[in-house]
Amino acid sequence: MARRVKRKQNVIQNSNKQEENKQKENFSITIYKELDKNITNLKKMLGEPIDLVVRPFTVRGTEHKCAIAYIDGLVNDDLIHSHIMKNVQLETERKQLPDEKVKLFEVINNEIISASTEKGYTLDDLSNALLNGDTIFYLDGIDKVLLIDTRGWESRAIEEPDSETVIRGPREGFVENIQTNLVLLRRHIRDPNLRLKKHYIGRRSKKTIAVTYVDGIINPDIVKEVDRRLRAIDMDDAPGVGYIEQWIEDSFLSPFPQLINTERPDKVSAALLQGKLAIFLDGTPLVLVLPATFGNALQSPEDYYERWTIGTLIRGLRYLAAFISVFLPALYVALVSYHPGMIPQKLAFSIAATREGVPFPPFIEALLMTITMELLREAGARLPTTIGQTIGIVGGLVIGEAAVQAGIVSPIMVIVVALNAIASFAIPSYSVAISFRILLFGFLIASAVFGLFGIILAYIMINIHLVNLKSIGVPYSTPFAPTFLRDWNDLIFRSPIPLISRRPKYLQAEDEKSGNTGGKNL
Repeated sequence: MARRVKRKQNVIQNSNKQEENKQKENFSITIYKELDKNITNLKKMLGEPIDLVVRPFTVRGTEHKCAIAYIDGLVNDDLIHSHIMKNVQLETERKQLPDEKVKLFEVINNEIISASTEKGYTLDDLSNALLNGDTIFYLDGIDKVLLIDTRGWESRAIEEPDSETVIRGPREGFVENIQTNLVLLRRHIRDPNLRLKKHYIGRRSKKTIAVTYVDGIINPDIVKEVDRRLRAIDMDDAPGVGYIEQWIEDSFLSPFPQLINTERPDKVSAALLQGKLAIFLDGTPLVLVLPATFGNALQSPEDYYERWTIGTLIRGLRYLAAFISVFLPALYVALVSYHPGMIPQKLAFSIAATREGVPFPPFIEALLMTITMELLREAGARLPTTIGQTIGIVGGLVIGEAAVQAGIVSPIMVIVVALNAIASFAIPSYSVAISFRILLFGFLIASAVFGLFGIILAYIMINIHLVNLKSIGVPYSTPFAPTFLRDWNDLIFRSPIPLISRRPKYLQAEDEKSGNTGGKNL
């Protein structure tokens, strides 16, 4: 019985493989000269979808049959009417057209159709073009087609990103349309050396990826390494850049994000001018910037829009917030449980008085409150904006007050967890803030088992991990280790803009001098 089932499974697998091979062969079939046969093959390849539009007609002034085909909803109907149908119907009547079909095809391509065109030779070319919003032009008797750029689907308006707001800076952000995003980038970098390389990702989705960098600045080894990793991606679809990030990052076990994701064009342009590389994916407003370092986690474009004194103060506050978000609950547990003698006497008496009657040890108390805060934060993020803000504020107040009244937690613990939550909101990058929240639980466990000694051990382990971690071959802990003292003028301390005259040394840019353009190390 088992053999029979196994034999049946093998037969099914073989038939599926044969069907896939047959489908691939059909996609690679060259285009025929017969118009009717080409249209039949096109419909068969797509499964005769209801949104496929095929419009046959005759070239005006001749008896040559032709047709256009497109996917309704992905194209600009006005563009099809004015640049294709109208021109082929009217302009051809005014011109002296050649009788030979090959020459007629070239005349229509070069002189009649005013939109951007390419030539297609296989059904695979046609399917990619159709599903990207292009229009196919057939001419009877020609074994190739014109792929006309008529993309025109609805897209979101350009607006400021909600997750990366700034008080003083541009109010524009990327959208889901990759063409619009590349235009926004061009507006910021009007350099002929800006390179935009197109890739396709996904066996089924075949989405467009644009790899962008400034030639003459970026280290060529970074471009080669990114191209190699992108070619190694093998999956059906990439709904967002997070899929690409997880495919090309150096270590998937690390809690730290090894690539930066952003929705701000100014942040991407500043990174490119520093010698970095950006990856755009069609269908998402987020853009990947690489390589990344630990110092990038606590930097924001607003640091450079304000004067250097204000930028330095804000960045210093972020480093303090990062310390509080990772270490504060763990330090409280370690001091109360293992080292009460290190707490000032009056404060120790106050903490002891507030903990009187609390049934849980400090570690369980901190763990319960931290998990509760994470649940409130996640609930607030998933609910509509107005309701989410209410849940976060009211929920935190009500639960904290109720827990203190019931004697489950002490008031000092509520203060510690509240400070920890507020500090985590000061981290500019959402991905980095989540990483710090993960580390918080590790430090809590270490402090509960070994006290301050456990916190020190966990801190040493994190540093060992950081100095071994890389982002596209660049050490993640640079410029701390390996040390590049020249890059420290834009790390914790933000130097005045005129003094940041060189690009980061760790990037090994071909052109190190930045020309006093701001030198944003983003």
